[in-house]
Amino acid sequence: MKKAIYVFNEGKFKRKDNTLYFETEQGKRYIPVEDINEIHVYGEVDLNKRFLEFLTQKEIILHFYNNYGYYSGSYYPREHLNSGYMTLHQAEHYLDEQRRLMLAKLFVQGASANMLEVLKYYHNRGKDLTRALQSIGNLIDRIDESVSVEVLMAVEGNIRDAYYSAFNTIIDKSDFLFEGRNRRPPRDRINALISFGNTMTYTACLSEIYRTHLDPRISYLHTTNFRRFSLNLDIAEIFKPILVDRIIFYLLARNMLRSTHFENKMGGILLNDKGRQVFVNEWEKRLRTTIKHRDIGHEVSYRRLIRLELYKLEKHLIGEKLYKAYVSRW
Repeated sequence: MKKAIYVFNEGKFKRKDNTLYFETEQGKRYIPVEDINEIHVYGEVDLNKRFLEFLTQKEIILHFYNNYGYYSGSYYPREHLNSGYMTLHQAEHYLDEQRRLMLAKLFVQGASANMLEVLKYYHNRGKDLTRALQSIGNLIDRIDESVSVEVLMAVEGNIRDAYYSAFNTIIDKSDFLFEGRNRRPPRDRINALISFGNTMTYTACLSEIYRTHLDPRISYLHTTNFRRFSLNLDIAEIFKPILVDRIIFYLLARNMLRSTHFENKMGGILLNDKGRQVFVNEWEKRLRTTIKHRDIGHEVSYRRLIRLELYKLEKHLIGEKLYKAYVSRW
C-alpha cells in the first residue's frame, strides 16, 4: 500500500531527473515517489513547476495546511480516471431530489451506526454511556422520516450532539474537558483534536476519490455549490467516528497527548507542531491497520476501506447494486 508523507519543516522541494527530494538546512531527504500517493505540507516550502509536473506524472496529490494546521488547498494533478459516464450519473442522482435524499440518508445512517459502535465499545468497558446510547438510538429513527436534506442535516446534528455528550465520560481527564463542538478557532483541546482529525479524514477521502471515476465536486449530504470539493465530506462522515474519535481516545488514554501539545492562537486553542506530529503518526498507523472485511472475506486496511466505500457508491450510481455504508464491528 502506498503511503503519505508529512512535512513540518521549512525547506525546498526539488526534482532531480526522476527523483524528488526535500532540502533543508540539515540536508536532503529523498522522496520515494513510487511508494507514496500524497504529501501533506505544514511547513513553509518552496517548489517549482518541474516539481509539480513530476507529481502529475506520478499521480501524487499535494495537500497544504496553513500555520494553524487548517487545510488550505491541494495541488490536485490532472484527473487520470475521469469518466463522463460516471459524472453524468452523479449529476443525475444529485438533481433528482429523492435519489439525492436517499443517498444522503444512507451516509447519515452509516455515520450514526459507527457512532453507536464507538460508544458501545467504551460502554462495554465500564463507561456508563447509557444516556447517549439511548438518545442516539431514538434519533436514528428520525433519519428515515426526514423529508429533505435540510431536515436530515438537522437530525444528523442532533445525533452528533448526543454522541459528543459522551466524550467527557470516555476521556475522563480534567485537562481535556469538552463543552460541545465549536470550531474556527476551537475553544478547547478536544475541539482542536476533532478539527485536526476531521481535516485529515477529508484529505484522505479526497485522495482516494482521485483514484476512482468519481467527481469530487458532486456530493449528496453536503450541498454541491461553488466549493471545489464536497464528496469527500460525505464519505468522511462515515469514517470520522471510527478513525478520528478512536485515535483521540487512544492517544489521551495513554497520555501520548498532553496539555503541552497545545497552544493559544487566533483566540482559540490549537495543536502545536509536536502535537500534530503525535497525531499524524497515530493517524498513519491507523490507516495502515488491517481488519477482516466481512463482505469480501480478507484483510483490508482502513485506507483501503475508504476506497471500497467509493467503489460501492459507483455501483449504486450506475444501478448495479444498492449502496450500503460501512459499519464497523469490534
